[in-house]
Amino acid sequence: MTEFPFGFGSDSGDPERRDPARRNEPPAGSGFGEDIASKIPLFAELQKLLSWQGGPVNWDLARQTAISQVAGGHVPVSDAERQAVVDALRLADVWLDPVTTLPSGVTQVEAWSRVEWIEKTLPVWSQLCDPVASRVVGAMGQALPPEAAAMAGPMMGMLGQFGGMMFGAQVGQGLSTLAAEVLSATDVGLPLAPAGTAVLLPQNVAVFGAGLERPDDEVRLFLALREAAHQRLFQHVPWLRRRLLDTVDAYARGINVDSEAINSALQQIDPANPESIQEALGGGLFQPQDTPEQKLALARLETLLALVEGWVDHVVAEAVEGRLPGAVALRETIRRRRASGGPAEQTFATLVGLELRPRRLREASNLWSLLARQRDTAGRDALWGQVDLLPTAEDLDDPAAFVERDDSTGPSMSDLT
Repeated sequence: MTEFPFGFGSDSGDPERRDPARRNEPPAGSGFGEDIASKIPLFAELQKLLSWQGGPVNWDLARQTAISQVAGGHVPVSDAERQAVVDALRLADVWLDPVTTLPSGVTQVEAWSRVEWIEKTLPVWSQLCDPVASRVVGAMGQALPPEAAAMAGPMMGMLGQFGGMMFGAQVGQGLSTLAAEVLSATDVGLPLAPAGTAVLLPQNVAVFGAGLERPDDEVRLFLALREAAHQRLFQHVPWLRRRLLDTVDAYARGINVDSEAINSALQQIDPANPESIQEALGGGLFQPQDTPEQKLALARLETLLALVEGWVDHVVAEAVEGRLPGAVALRETIRRRRASGGPAEQTFATLVGLELRPRRLREASNLWSLLARQRDTAGRDALWGQVDLLPTAEDLDDPAAFVERDDSTGPSMSDLT
């Protein structure tokens, strides 16, 4: 049987633990209880976990779990590494200036350790994960028939608390996996750092470049170019950042929880046995079903991610042409990494229920390249001015037709709204 956190609820076989007098404890009502328990670290921590009121995900637990998982391999960022990141991103912006009309989006450069990445990206993760978790918890109550809801009323608050713990533990484990792999603040396709903050993770960059047989400064510069290109889009395309996050929220609104699974799980819960609640929460109770709304949101997100990643891939390739000897190999490595999805993307799918995978990155990159040749750089970048001007998923099937079509007669991109 799964062990309940801190061993709570396992004292039924110990007579001393059943009888306060045999433990030299004051009798009930003597003032011993919350005040004293809160001073004992073990109980204080449990009390903190169970009193979480910050939303459907216990973010304190998520943070603690994630940091504890990466602490063993934590490597602080040295001054030399920090300066190398600053220099790489400064040079990256100089190289990008001639190949795009979007100005630099970098207002601050930072080099983060894995622990810093966890701590500083939590605000965005909260925006991404809370809607999904909230929808699942809300769907639980809505799925119960009235008579079952009345019976379950007293324990729904407890389910919410333990749900927050379970979500927090799961998110924390996922973030620790991501923290060991991400290379920058935009490596999963979303802007996780504060607006205008360009970031590289030196420890992960070194691991990434170890098997590529390229100089460290070359790998760092290539990744800095990608980060700086992302920042130009996220800073100067006003609707883009919000649209990506709203698409995740649209996915959450489409969540539908199996009412039969909820009823079955609740029947197995013994209010006197906290372990039964933990087992119910961990046994698929929160597993959402695919719905048409979710599939539509996923299609929208995949198209938008492909357009973002394709544009970045294209402009970086233009910026490094004739300048970076290993650019072709580095570009292909990144393409495969983003399009096929590694453990990081799989972890994100576990956290949010969505795969942030631009499956059509190559088609999108080819489309942006054709646009640049046909309409020049300014004409290519002007499409980001309005969401309705952007290519659709169908346009990725036939990029040449989209490029040759006049803007005024082009199809609407309403499937991204």
